[in-house]
Amino acid sequence: MSEAPGGYGALEAHLRARREAGAKLLVPYVTGGYDDEWLDVVRAVADAGADAVEIGIPFSDPVMDGPVIQEASEQALRRGTTPMSILTQLAALDAGIPLAVMLYYNTVFHMGHERFAAELVEAGVAGAIVPDLPLEEVGPWAEAADAAGVETVMLAAPTAPDERLPRICARARGFVYAVGLLGVTGERDALADSATIIAGRVKAVTDHPVLIGVGIGTAAQAVEASRVADGVVVGSALVRRLLEGAGPEGAGAFVGELRAALDP
Repeated sequence: MSEAPGGYGALEAHLRARREAGAKLLVPYVTGGYDDEWLDVVRAVADAGADAVEIGIPFSDPVMDGPVIQEASEQALRRGTTPMSILTQLAALDAGIPLAVMLYYNTVFHMGHERFAAELVEAGVAGAIVPDLPLEEVGPWAEAADAAGVETVMLAAPTAPDERLPRICARARGFVYAVGLLGVTGERDALADSATIIAGRVKAVTDHPVLIGVGIGTAAQAVEASRVADGVVVGSALVRRLLEGAGPEGAGAFVGELRAALDP
């Protein structure tokens, strides 16, 4: 990917510009290949006001994902979806906003760091989130990604000690993903206290955009989280609607509802 003005990659440059304009950031998650309309869903949520879209690359053992996203991933795998089939389809997509992929390290390792980074660039993908690759082991992948121009989003868990957070943020590109609570992804009745606590701790040590993900499923929760963070990642609540047949129109309506709540 080409370097954006200011030395940031396309994902971070776009999120920073939106933040500087006074917006709260909204990044929906869509499982790639779960059905034939998934690319139309990406277009719909982009049109509805998403600032970027996180594309899930299905994996057979998704350790961070709860039941809803697991179900969507299994559905995608049953349909024959592969990492390359997703990237091939993304290469033909012009969503008008940056795209990031969320995947597990097995996929990166199997393809090879340099080749996978090159394939992301070829597909027009700006960033990658690899949640099972910790700070101590991310170096070889992140260096290959940096060289190719792919932004490696780092995760900050609620249990991270204070001394670790600056190192996570120093390695982060695109944004820092503040994990809202311990456990897997999914909708909760209320925003966990740990979500705003970790976001506040991360915000205190970095100027990267900080987004809370995991456990945010309603407009009210998104607004509450964004009082501390720069924005939110919303996954399971959207994917559940897609599995229930919402389609692109329903996905756009839900993201539009979140956008309206976040806008000042």
